[in-house]
Amino acid sequence: MSTIESIPETLLEAIRYFSDPDVCIEFVKNLRWPDGITCPHCGGKEHSFLKTRRIWKCKTCSKQFSVKVGTIFEDSPIGLDKWLAGIWLIANAKNGISSYEIHRALGITQKSAWFMLHRIRLAMQTGTFKKLSGEVEVDETYIGGKARNMHEGKRKAKGRGSVGKVAVMGLLARHTEKGHSIVKTIVVPNVTRPTLQHQVREHIESGSEVFTDTFGAYSGLNQEYAHQVINHAEAYVDGKVHTNGLENFWSLTKRCIKGTYVSIEPFHLFRYLDEETFRFNNRKDNDAGRFAKTLEAIAGRRLTYEELIGSLSQQEA
Repeated sequence: MSTIESIPETLLEAIRYFSDPDVCIEFVKNLRWPDGITCPHCGGKEHSFLKTRRIWKCKTCSKQFSVKVGTIFEDSPIGLDKWLAGIWLIANAKNGISSYEIHRALGITQKSAWFMLHRIRLAMQTGTFKKLSGEVEVDETYIGGKARNMHEGKRKAKGRGSVGKVAVMGLLARHTEKGHSIVKTIVVPNVTRPTLQHQVREHIESGSEVFTDTFGAYSGLNQEYAHQVINHAEAYVDGKVHTNGLENFWSLTKRCIKGTYVSIEPFHLFRYLDEETFRFNNRKDNDAGRFAKTLEAIAGRRLTYEELIGSLSQQEA
């Protein structure tokens, strides 16, 4: 039986199935090395298995390695049974899942749960995105925590409106090979014309139909695209001219952030957007499918704690 065929269908089945450490290792091994184990250090294919420690020793470079090496699991003392359960939970939580929920559900510290979730979000990140084409909606928004959840000092400093929030641009292709719309998000430094139009040209094929609202930063796109505008002061839909798909995505994203994560630091925002984008783009798949898709991207995406908090140190410096 292949690894894909043996994937559990429900959370309860997953917890039972992955309760055995040997089953976990065999599962991840088959998913990571479907054509046979390869040494992550030298690429050698000759190896021996040290059963008592559940690791392999390469006969080419003599280095030892586990199934975690070179993945988001690397250097983590947390067992694969908890890692796999954590991946299942975040991949299929419609409104996200907080580190405190993972901490209580898996019996690990909240700090470890927070680090675990960010590693999983890295696996959810879309590595390559070919340019969008066809009918593409473009819109921008500001994302930030609710003022009432902030410390009084921060609340006064941030003020009202978009002050203190992060600008995010979204692009939604309506008709794709998946049979449904997919979205791409980009955290942008500002919403000026040069910034937004650069992103449009970077991610949308020339000649595509582009739908935006009347925001002035999009004026001039008709030179390269079939650009049509919807005036929200008059209507929200005019035939196929609308940005309702992206408005729906923004609503889901903000509900997830404000309802589950409450308030997140701006330099981590792209990670939460990766999570929400992953679930949105794979919404037609089932729980097992989203779980498998996340696992397929665990290799080559290591994230250390120092790298994760490095941006925080730079911000405070």
